[in-house]
Amino acid sequence: MSHSTYVPPCVLTIAGSDSGGGAGIQADLKTMTVLGTYGLSVITALTAQNTTGVYGIEPASPEFVAQQLTVVLDDFPIRAAKTGMLFSAGIIEAMTPILEKVPFPLVVDPVCVSQSGHRLLEEDAVAALKKRIIPLAGLLTPNRPEAETLTGMSISTPRDIAEAINRLMDMGAKAVLIKGGHFQGDVMVDWLGIPGTAPVPLEHERIDTHNAHGTGCTLSAAIAAYLARGCELEQAVRLGQEYLVAALDTGFDLGKGDGPTNHLAPFVSHFTC
Repeated sequence: MSHSTYVPPCVLTIAGSDSGGGAGIQADLKTMTVLGTYGLSVITALTAQNTTGVYGIEPASPEFVAQQLTVVLDDFPIRAAKTGMLFSAGIIEAMTPILEKVPFPLVVDPVCVSQSGHRLLEEDAVAALKKRIIPLAGLLTPNRPEAETLTGMSISTPRDIAEAINRLMDMGAKAVLIKGGHFQGDVMVDWLGIPGTAPVPLEHERIDTHNAHGTGCTLSAAIAAYLARGCELEQAVRLGQEYLVAALDTGFDLGKGDGPTNHLAPFVSHFTC
């Protein structure tokens, strides 16, 4: 029997667990696997949730989060990482000294509130996120409400978007992707800000679906996976967009609320029985 010599690049997710499987660690690992990488995880909190909402949160201790992160970094050749739900200032403070030393790009998805409206980042953790994590971001991926929370400004026009991107880069983010899902229009536009250039509008199809649970997690995980595979930043973002659009376009009803994106979208045509 022959053995493959292919070793997939390692990608790390630091986020909360979603017992419904559509967002968080579960969505990240599914995405990373489908996109040809080896996913590893540091779990910040357990959640009791399904398609109708988040019903409980049990955070890990800051010390245990730091221990998970340390032992993973000690043993695996991580090529890229992403953060999702970080939950508390204590967790952020425990992780930061470790993340400050890593040599790989970090995609920061500043998760504040779940799609169902449940708070996933404690009030005092917002300041810690801005001070400690955003300066480490190779790419920051807020949606409109998250960008407004972080910048303290209302965002509605392209000029507002450019100003918000500048403010977020002034906080230390190397690049910013403001996602377009909360803006109106038949065409979805994500805005990519890179220092020294005007924001780049990245247009893609808007999929009319309520099965969009975990879209932010899925996109940031996809971008991290493509960065681990050696893509340049804009290419990784565009390919991540393509994957997310396919996952939304082939989504399915599951549960009583808002269902998940279809992380297996690239393989849908291969399932015959």
